[in-house]
Amino acid sequence: MHHQEDVVFLFDVDNTLLDNDRVTADLKQHLLGEFGPENESRYWEIFEELRAERGYADYLGALQRYRKHHFNEPRLLLMSSFLLDYPFMERLYSGALAALEFVRQWGKTVILSDGDVVFQPHKVLRSGLWNAVEGRVLITIHKEEMLDEVQKRYPAQHYVMVDDKLRILHAMKAQLGKRLTTVFPRQGHYALDPNNIAACPPADITVERIGAMLHHDLNAYLGKK
Repeated sequence: MHHQEDVVFLFDVDNTLLDNDRVTADLKQHLLGEFGPENESRYWEIFEELRAERGYADYLGALQRYRKHHFNEPRLLLMSSFLLDYPFMERLYSGALAALEFVRQWGKTVILSDGDVVFQPHKVLRSGLWNAVEGRVLITIHKEEMLDEVQKRYPAQHYVMVDDKLRILHAMKAQLGKRLTTVFPRQGHYALDPNNIAACPPADITVERIGAMLHHDLNAYLGKK
């Protein structure tokens, strides 16, 4: 039985705490250099196909499917090494760890991220985020559909969700209402896309960078003036 907290802070990973756009750009550059533009383009086609099928980014799954068409390419095996050995800690946004530490004074911090069951946990571990939240990590397929499970594992009177996608914040707000404060860091291509911004209501709190969470007090995160 979990002890009920006054407040629990839920954090997305990609483009919220970690600059995943930079990771993707580095992977694209690596694929171009090792395999050329045609194979690089084909990899990302497969990647998007899998994202549509599964509802999350699956880098290693795309590599597995890519291998079916390039079985005799020995350099292909090195692509997995690039992903697994990638220096994710260097891609944390400035202020990401400080934000986690700052809000920890008021309640538990929890990683709540969409992703596959192998690479996404590996990314969280390699980046240092796993230790930063003391192992409180949940990896799901659609996190906005997992709030019942989140509340069972980490019961609280109030929740704060930090995510770069307004769509997800809006879906969670619709379920928890005033028990949830949404925080929208305007980082990454999703958060800066004007169509995405126009499609959903604004978050309760908008910050230009994750480190700016240090500028808000507990009342703000509890939805109090």
